[in-house]
Amino acid sequence: MKTVIVGFIFPLIFLSLRNRNRNRRHKRQGVYVDVGGEPGFTVRNARFESLVTSAWDGVTTLAELLEHSCKNYGDQIFLGSRELIARENEVAPDGKSFEKLHLGGYKWLTFRDAFEAVVCFSNGLAELGHSRHERAAIFADTRAEWLLALQGCFRRNVTVVTIYASLGEEALCHSLNETEVTTLICGSKELKTLAKVRGQLECVKRVICLDEDIPSDTSSALHGWRVLSFAEVRALGGRVMVEADLPLPADVAVIMYTSGSTGMPKGVMMTHANMVATISAVMRIVPNVGRNDIYLAYLPMAHVLELVAEHIVVAVGGAIGYGSPLTLTDSSNKIKKGTKGDATVLLPTLLAAVPAIIDRVRYGVLKQVDTKGGLSKKLFNLAYERRLQALNGSWFGAWGLEAFLWNLFVFRKIRKVLGGHIRLMLSGGAPLSADAQRFINICFSAGIGQGYGLTETCAGGAFSDFDDSSVGHVGPPVPSSYIKLIDWPEGGYSINDSPMPRGEIVIGGTNVTLGYFKNEEKTRESYKVDERGVRWFYTGDIGRFHADGCLEIIDRKKDIVKLQHGEYVSLGKVEAALIGSSYVDNVMLHADPFHSYCVALVVASHEALEKWASKQGITYSDISELCKKEEAMKEVYASLLKEAKNSRLEKFEIPAKIKLLCNPWTPESGLVTAALKIKRESIRKTFDNELKELYSS
Repeated sequence: MKTVIVGFIFPLIFLSLRNRNRNRRHKRQGVYVDVGGEPGFTVRNARFESLVTSAWDGVTTLAELLEHSCKNYGDQIFLGSRELIARENEVAPDGKSFEKLHLGGYKWLTFRDAFEAVVCFSNGLAELGHSRHERAAIFADTRAEWLLALQGCFRRNVTVVTIYASLGEEALCHSLNETEVTTLICGSKELKTLAKVRGQLECVKRVICLDEDIPSDTSSALHGWRVLSFAEVRALGGRVMVEADLPLPADVAVIMYTSGSTGMPKGVMMTHANMVATISAVMRIVPNVGRNDIYLAYLPMAHVLELVAEHIVVAVGGAIGYGSPLTLTDSSNKIKKGTKGDATVLLPTLLAAVPAIIDRVRYGVLKQVDTKGGLSKKLFNLAYERRLQALNGSWFGAWGLEAFLWNLFVFRKIRKVLGGHIRLMLSGGAPLSADAQRFINICFSAGIGQGYGLTETCAGGAFSDFDDSSVGHVGPPVPSSYIKLIDWPEGGYSINDSPMPRGEIVIGGTNVTLGYFKNEEKTRESYKVDERGVRWFYTGDIGRFHADGCLEIIDRKKDIVKLQHGEYVSLGKVEAALIGSSYVDNVMLHADPFHSYCVALVVASHEALEKWASKQGITYSDISELCKKEEAMKEVYASLLKEAKNSRLEKFEIPAKIKLLCNPWTPESGLVTAALKIKRESIRKTFDNELKELYSS
């Protein structure tokens, strides 16, 4: 078979194919616009002269959006959840026990079923005595009931506080007490956390568990609170008729607590109008998304990226199938061997991801290719290089029939990792590397849009076109936003810089939120309303505009540290370069103003480092011992120097010393956020001794 493939494909490489450069050829995607407020260089989306507020007549809130879609798409499938067949414990050779799940197919609710559940849950809230003046909170993993509970609250005009399921106990209590939450909606897993902090919560009166089985031990520990299941509240509401109390566009829909990389989380107040504006704007620029699409939901719904993405699918009448990062693929950690992951069962067409997830998929594929070796590896490398040439506009690249055959014989199996039907992917939450973007374009034959936004802007900011195969930018402003660059003299950035204007990114428009809950000082510092009534958010990120109006993120004010001799080091920029090493699972650069050099904490990639050690004949008892070996340290450091050279880092930007760590940084450890961004201050405190040792040695 392989001989046939080679004999059939290789002659095609020498055919004269038309050069079909898919890059945008400098098409104007963003144009300069005159706005009010602080002087700067401002760009709007070239396709829209005015800011988008809503894509539909009569739809100005999230409650109206759901009702509109449920009326239009009634009997179509809408929300899908996998059946849990069994939980099993698997014991590894080292004696550690791991939970494995045996999951069945998806069971679906139609739009009509979902709307009925929302109405009943809303009625049930009223029967329990929860008034519109009280706040509810959702503290749970992503699932269908999360969305149903959210929308049920909206029909009572109840503001919902969203909290990451992985948030620490201190931050959890802070968030619930600050917002004076009286009704807490959570999963059975989160009930155990609540039982530990029961005495620290001041206002909670009732708890609604999204699972039907409420553990008796946690229920008794929550003495004094009324504890019911989601099904019980829904049944309670099904026996009564309560008139809906729908919100207005200016009402606060969500107070979203970030899992912030520094200090206590801040609650961002998002109105219904803010959310509808972002959803409408993204819908206008995402191509051909509709009722035939299936979206795989697994990111935290307490993250604005996931919340917006799911409501876009709601708006177009698509289907949402729920999964989790630990059950996403057939080889995911919690999937029982021999059974199928979420993507294989669901066969999604749409997927949102943060760069860390995309990098994991990419690394897994490349590892499989490397393991197979031989002709398979050579074919993959050849196919990848040919498709890469084509994407880069080379006349010699693989187009037409040749591209079709590479996809058929080489990349088809890779696409099956995510079900085989992905056509559009959205990346957000952090910058996506050029290599990762190309990997998705080539191996999955899918368009990938890279977005830039913040919780404070309801995820709205900039968004690249899915058919734009150029790399290194996040596209033009979304139609609900203006993006302005203002001078930052301290960092050496100016809108008059050549060849591109550079400066701090300020986002204005209909998606910019009200500010931080009970934090007027921080709100005044970060938000401003200009003389024309446009609300602006000062992001602290540094960007530059390309000639076609696309934005590139190049720095961050908070990440810049001045070294002893006056050089400025951008921590995030250097980390983005160093993480390209195959030996690196995660990295944090540390710069001290009292020293002339940087150091780095490097979380080792176990598989890559162990594979290298095996080839070198190095013996060790476990990964912890391997990370302490001088040979391993030298090998990893050499790979970092190579990545630094490839990224053209200055000598003072490259860490002079590193500490190799064996334990991964996870949201549960409190060292990264739920979106897998490093929590710099938490890491600094946790590894304070290691950092001091690096500077003293």
